[in-house]
Amino acid sequence: MAQRAVLNADICKGTINRNIYGHFSEHLGRCIYEGIWVGEDSPIPNTNGIRNDVVEALKEIKIPVLRWPGGCFADEYHWKDGIGPREGRKRMINTHWGGTVENNHFGTHEFMELCAMLDCEPYINGNVGSGTVQEMSEWVEYLTFNGVSPMAELRQENGRQEPWAVKYFGVGNENWGCGGNMRPEYYADLYRRYQTYVRNYGDNKIHRIACGPNVDDYHWMEVLMREATRYMDSITLHYYTIPGPAWEQKGAATGFETGEWFSTLEKALRMDELVTRHSVIMDKYDPEKRVGLIVDEWGTWYDVEPGTNPGFLYQQNTIRDALVAGVTLDIFHKHSGRVRMANIAQTINVLQAVILTEGEKMLLTPTYHVFNMYKVHQDAELLDLSLESGTYSFEGREIPEVSASASITAEGVIHVSLCNLNHAAAASLPLELRGLAGKEVEITGTTLAGTAIDAHNTFSQPEAVTPQPFTGFKLEGGKLNVELPPMSVTVLEITPKA
Repeated sequence: MAQRAVLNADICKGTINRNIYGHFSEHLGRCIYEGIWVGEDSPIPNTNGIRNDVVEALKEIKIPVLRWPGGCFADEYHWKDGIGPREGRKRMINTHWGGTVENNHFGTHEFMELCAMLDCEPYINGNVGSGTVQEMSEWVEYLTFNGVSPMAELRQENGRQEPWAVKYFGVGNENWGCGGNMRPEYYADLYRRYQTYVRNYGDNKIHRIACGPNVDDYHWMEVLMREATRYMDSITLHYYTIPGPAWEQKGAATGFETGEWFSTLEKALRMDELVTRHSVIMDKYDPEKRVGLIVDEWGTWYDVEPGTNPGFLYQQNTIRDALVAGVTLDIFHKHSGRVRMANIAQTINVLQAVILTEGEKMLLTPTYHVFNMYKVHQDAELLDLSLESGTYSFEGREIPEVSASASITAEGVIHVSLCNLNHAAAASLPLELRGLAGKEVEITGTTLAGTAIDAHNTFSQPEAVTPQPFTGFKLEGGKLNVELPPMSVTVLEITPKA
């Protein structure tokens, strides 16, 4: 089937929430320690112990929100261990991830300083699995209370006079698994109890986030929405793209065959089905769409790199991961009426990271470049884009060859993101431009493509996969004929002339 697309530049379908471009930083492997935190005495350039190069790179992609401290780590994290003079903080074993010793040098104050440096919203995940209601309540008080109280005084003793602004607070994490192996009925009651004490102090209004389902656990979503909708502002969903046949055989991050390329993209596209079906349940209990769906863990998960700690979840990042990022973000755009935030896992050195570090060295992954190219969609208006994609086939299975979405900024600049999932062939796409009232337009483009299905950046070749100017298009009348390179992510910018 020949593919074609129609863009209606005068039909808007809602705002693409910038928080869809959120990130996730867990105390896992080398994400926090070495990736973000090196300490004030490190020879690596830092500001109060936080790496300068990492901060600048994350600011470039306009990271809007950062989730911390987990993940599974959140439900064994006791926040008071991470405040006060660093030399006096408790040491602990990270039992979830690698069995390493945590010195708790990166805690609440350090995380909030990082968010201030990045100019992003903090999203803090509280401990329901092994914590108490009092512990969670006191953390919120410590962070946000501006009056006379034990926790406010403790914060001031630790050098912070004014409270912080904290909007997003997660009441538990993966409570169906590492967060307590709970039944949804039990967690729903716990959620109702715990969130009662996640209070709003002064002008600070907390957006309370309930732990939602894993993948296709529609029963969990049904129970939580039935029992706790009125007490939540959002609910989460977790889904990882794993190309292999089993959890114990996820597949390699590099050196894989064409079949794993195809199955990875096939499984990434399943996000559309998951969001659609969970949204149907949410609509039943929340037809006004007051409650947001937050996909606060998503991304690719492969077998760890050979020779690395299996609990550190360190994996390379290739052009395949860039395509997963592109199609997933396109899916979130499509569901922008319900999806209010998403957090790729994880920011640095873990799973589908946007940054890798090795000592003082830092590199930007293909996934980073997609986030940088797509940042133009943040807070823009989703445009009506009708796409009839051709098929991409492998051994009798088929998926769409092209993924696409479009938005328009407040200044009237249109951006169209296009992913060619086909590893072996270019994709020709006629794109009809409507709704521009006969205006002439100026068009530019950027593309990210690979020379092999596992093309990636290394510390010896950090720019092997980087964005390049894109000129593979021709405007004839009101039709834009685009020739997308194989296995590529492309963003077009269409600017009407005055």
